[in-house]
Amino acid sequence: MQRMLKIDHLTKHYKDTVAVNDLDFEVKPGVVTGFLGPNGSGKSTTMRIILGLDHPTKGRATIDGNNYEDLRSPLHEVGALLDAKAVHPGRTARNHLRALAASNRIKRSRVEEVLEFVGISSVADKKVGGFSLGMSQRLGIASALLGDPPVLLFDEPVNGLDPEGIRWIREFFRSLAKEGRTVFVSSHLMSEMALTADQIIVIGRGALITQGSVDDLTATAQGTVLVRASDLTGLTRALEAKKALVQATSDSGLTVTGLTSEEVGDTAFKAGITIHELTPQRASLEEVFMDLTADSVEYGTSMPGAMPRE
Repeated sequence: MQRMLKIDHLTKHYKDTVAVNDLDFEVKPGVVTGFLGPNGSGKSTTMRIILGLDHPTKGRATIDGNNYEDLRSPLHEVGALLDAKAVHPGRTARNHLRALAASNRIKRSRVEEVLEFVGISSVADKKVGGFSLGMSQRLGIASALLGDPPVLLFDEPVNGLDPEGIRWIREFFRSLAKEGRTVFVSSHLMSEMALTADQIIVIGRGALITQGSVDDLTATAQGTVLVRASDLTGLTRALEAKKALVQATSDSGLTVTGLTSEEVGDTAFKAGITIHELTPQRASLEEVFMDLTADSVEYGTSMPGAMPRE
């Protein structure tokens, strides 16, 4: 059965700090929804509130209208991976999953199924304290899948995974969504979210900044134009006279910001310069994200350069 997550004017204060600020959105079944924001933006706090690990100051976070703590069989309703290392280090992977299964009346055979699915059957009898981060992530995913839930939450699930593991988890998320499940993924990897997520929710300083599909978010952003021409120096002068930002590329071209490809072509034509290549380039999700959250970064840095000296 399909379930929907609803964040309804959610607010969370920690003394004088506002961690979540009147956050309001829905996470629908059948799609992968990416949850993006700078460090300290309130992503993890929001997920903890959904799972009843924190209580909101105001508002609600519900699963099909119900609070998590009111669910009769939580692991059958919601699976979650928030902290892959939050497992007793002295337990084996198999015993950890068996304990979770017993607490939610899940058959033992299901433990073997999820161990096999995430690819850690061969180390299932090893103590979790010796696991790499990637192995711990796979164990966390197995824990989330134990009850075969319709709602799944993952916080930074690709941390520690190798390229093969990242590709596997990308396909895994898509398969869950195709089954009609609600898949909510928090990540700081923009390139991965651009490939994985159908919908994106961006927050900053605990508040909603924007939401929509990757195409929606990048379509309205200012892109660049790649141009190659017979006279790069002359073209640069002509473009800068039009107030464009022009940067040389490493392969004898120019990247132009502030003009469309048509405007770049017209400028070159009027300057009598032959164009060899003219390619509009849409802004990436990472560029859009950086622009949207520029005022919401908790710890900013200066541009790369020489280290300060005493």
